[in-house]
Amino acid sequence: MTAVPLPRRRPPRRLPVRQVLCLLPLVLVAVAAVRHRSVLAEGFGHLRTASWPWLLAAAGATCLTWVAAAVTRQGAVLEPLPKGRLLATQFAAAAANHLLPTGLGAGAVNLRFMTVCGVPPARSSAALALYLLAECVGRLGLLTALLLAFPDALRPGTLLPERSALPLLLGAAVLLVVAGDALALVRRFRTRVLGFVRSAVGEARSVHTRPARALALWGGSLAFPALQAAGLAAVGQALRLPVPPAHIVLAYLAATVAVALVPTPGGLGSVEAALVVALVAVGGPAAVATAVVLAYRIITVWLPLVPGALTLGALVRLKVI
Repeated sequence: MTAVPLPRRRPPRRLPVRQVLCLLPLVLVAVAAVRHRSVLAEGFGHLRTASWPWLLAAAGATCLTWVAAAVTRQGAVLEPLPKGRLLATQFAAAAANHLLPTGLGAGAVNLRFMTVCGVPPARSSAALALYLLAECVGRLGLLTALLLAFPDALRPGTLLPERSALPLLLGAAVLLVVAGDALALVRRFRTRVLGFVRSAVGEARSVHTRPARALALWGGSLAFPALQAAGLAAVGQALRLPVPPAHIVLAYLAATVAVALVPTPGGLGSVEAALVVALVAVGGPAAVATAVVLAYRIITVWLPLVPGALTLGALVRLKVI
């Protein structure tokens, strides 16, 4: 009796993970745009009445922030990173940062990029920690310098209780949060944390033995928040906000420091509210301050979001990250 051959089973089709990852950023952009459609409509309405040369200046400052981020990232690691791909990664990381809780998107993209470039995972994590520390120190340093230069810029009681104690309050808050998180981590993962700290300290020492790397790290960390604040000042000029540009820069730095620990995607919602309060605190009318913030977020967040998401998908497809 002849045996009847059984039909071969087709192997199950593999899920096209990389193709899904390429499309995911665009889906997240669409969801975010639908959720904030009223804000987008109002922001574009304000842009129509603004002075276009100042808006172009704000857009130029926004583009330069990606260059500053790339310079700082290179300064945090000894290995030379490919310049073009590094800059494209910062553009894509900015989009990822607005779609995921603050810091997670950009951190994940840059960790993957450094790993693909051959940097060991431990040193990639140490470089990321060094970048975050430098960015925090740069932002707080600029804020403190402006508060000392313009002690009467913030009206008392409008943003924080005492303007004279603002640098101390900000510094104490950051130190308390960092210390609390560090103690919690040490108690749970003492061995791993100590090993990571040693690696991070060693990486920081190595970077600072190279003057070019140290200059890139600290110069970029100062330029990044300064360019962000300059973009807001340019939008303020475009919409004729009756506040000196230096005071607008101070308001931006104070607001972003205040919301740095709020875990919302790209600070959406929390940043807008804090910026409006800060601009009012430096003497801006509430209505004009709101218009400036909405227009600023359109230029710095929403307009680059789709091309940034497309760049992120392309980098995933090309296995750059």
